[in-house]
Formats: sequence, structure tokens, C-alpha cells
Amino acid sequence: MRLLLAVLMMVVLAPVASASPVTPVARCEFIPTPENPAARPVQPPRSVVPARGTVRVTIVTNYGVVVADLDRANAPCGVENFAHLARSWFYTMSQCWRLTDTTRLGVLQCGDIYRAEEGGPGYRFADEVTGKETYSRGTIAYGNQGPGTNGSEFFIVHSFANISPVYTVMGHVTHGMDTLDRIVKAGIVPNPDGLLDGAPKKPVRILHVLAG
Repeated sequence: MRLLLAVLMMVVLAPVASASPVTPVARCEFIPTPENPAARPVQPPRSVVPARGTVRVTIVTNYGVVVADLDRANAPCGVENFAHLARSWFYTMSQCWRLTDTTRLGVLQCGDIYRAEEGGPGYRFADEVTGKETYSRGTIAYGNQGPGTNGSEFFIVHSFANISPVYTVMGHVTHGMDTLDRIVKAGIVPNPDGLLDGAPKKPVRILHVLAG
């Protein structure tokens, strides 16, 4: 009887194991775009993705390396998509077709396979914006051609971008802004209006993107 009581006391007094913290998730919808089929073989990402944590990406270019931390909490679907495309080698040996350096916009635009704004992954997904987004130097965000048209196109702000808060912010550069500075210094082909908004004078190539 004493032994039984002792065992019962041990059970009662034993500390309760705390439950492991549950990682929040987001549900994403990657909608096929048969009118714009995939420029390279790639499947859409998974639809349920982590909504916390960071993904470190390393963009290796012919001008140098750019390293950025992407924030899953801010753009879970966008970050998952970028990492998925990187791991699928979608961005490998691609070209950044547009470079701007105007009083309103200073960005390097990449992620399209054929030419500026042409050659995506064969699907699109919704914007992840609050309307309070800002685009300071080092910001990485998705480019789009209207609401809900995100795909593979992205831009990196090399100076500033005075634009409407309608572009999903993935994260920020942590190392390699000097690479962007070298790209800008190499020059830009002016557009028909004479603005520095066009192709880089010397091609900018993404050799590979690593996603942690």
C-alpha cells in the first residue's frame, strides 16, 4: 500500500512536459497560367508553407555575390516560391534585363528568362502587402504586371524606389551591395525618353542562386 501511494505521489508531482511550439503556417495558391507557360521546367511550390523564420539566399552573378535574408513571416508564399525556384535551378544562368537609376527608381530587375517581363514559371500567386511597404536600399521584392501576378520576377533596390506599396517585400540584402554598385557603375542603356531605365550596358547574369 505504501509503495502504491509513493508511485501515485510521483505521478501527481511529476512535471508536465511542455508541448513543442507549433510553427505557424500559411496557405498559398499557385495558379497555373497556360497563356504564359513555364519558361523552364518547374512545378509549383507546396501550398502549405512555414510562416516564421528566415531563408538565406546567395545570388551568384558575374559581377559578384549578393546575400540576402528572406522573411517568411512577412511574405510566406513569396519566400517559399523564391527558395523553390532557386532549388529547382530556375534562376541558374539567367539574365537581369532591366536596370534603372532615375530620380524615382533605382533597381536591378531579374527573374525573367526570355526578356524583361517575359519568361516566368507557368503560375502566379497573390500579393502579400499591407499598403505600408517601403523600398529602401537593399530591399528585395517581387515585380509584377498588376495585382496577383507574382511569379519569378524580382528586383533589388540599389538606391531607393519611390513607388506605390503594391510590391511584395521578401527581405533585404545583408552582404554584397557593392556588387550592385559595380553593376550600376558599368552603365545603363537609356530608354527612348533618355532616362536611365533599360538594359545594363554590360550584361548582368545570374550564374546560380543558393537557398538555405
